[in-house]
Amino acid sequence: MTRRVALVTAGEFAHLDDDLPPIVDALAALDVDAPIVDWHDTSFDWAGVDLAVIRSPWDYTWQLDAFLAWAEGVDAVTTLANPLSVVRWNTDKRYLVELADLGVPVVATQVLEPGRAPRFPTGGEVVVKPVVSAGARDTERYGPDQMVAAGRHVERLHAEGRDVLVQPYLPAVDTYGETGLVFVGDAYSHAFRKGPILRPDSAFVEGLYREEEISPRTATDAELAVAIAALEAVARCVPGVTRAELLYARVDVAPQDGKPVLLELELVEPSLFCATDAAAAGRAAAAIASWPARG
Repeated sequence: MTRRVALVTAGEFAHLDDDLPPIVDALAALDVDAPIVDWHDTSFDWAGVDLAVIRSPWDYTWQLDAFLAWAEGVDAVTTLANPLSVVRWNTDKRYLVELADLGVPVVATQVLEPGRAPRFPTGGEVVVKPVVSAGARDTERYGPDQMVAAGRHVERLHAEGRDVLVQPYLPAVDTYGETGLVFVGDAYSHAFRKGPILRPDSAFVEGLYREEEISPRTATDAELAVAIAALEAVARCVPGVTRAELLYARVDVAPQDGKPVLLELELVEPSLFCATDAAAAGRAAAAIASWPARG
């Protein structure tokens, strides 16, 4: 019997998901029917698929309540990957503070609710971003002489009713870049390098995310260790879920004082950058094809 798996996207931006075509082709080779479905499509029968894989619903950040309501509805009728409880937890970047409290090496992170003033570090650059964000939207980098502007950014986001993260900017991102480590089916797949995106000359792609410089990279043992520590900690943050129940994960790290620290643990809609590894789409498809569905 042919398995049917929905690959969930946002119709307006599906063409920007470069991972979709190779994954669909790899799934077809495994006799898996994989329609690409807009999460806004109220006519689609979610009960008619064995599995709904959240791929690229990249407009969710400005309509989070609606997205979580959609996820709850899908979870009620079929298997959702990643699990609903993980989606709820990971769409709010406060998870970084939880992981740090559990001993995972994480870039220092302040969470500022409206009414709470930031404590900017002395010297160095800082990053200001909303707790719910993706693609570096509403995210800016400020130098030591720009703290007044950074404070105004915090105030603007607060005036919109949004909670804010303040983090130090890691200088190594400008040279070494970030390392993204991709896991599928609870197994390490591949890694890639992401160049600095918070540059004065960086542009937005269709207003959705800042343009990215992506290239293949071999992860170091230290980077893998941080990634695995973050994944292992999920079970302590999300009751009832272990890393073995994560169909996919992307762990973004960068050097701080010569050692990798976690920047993001992406468990909802990460780009996998399959083009950086010839076997990546096949690995992702194999994991999807074998993923347990609700009986």
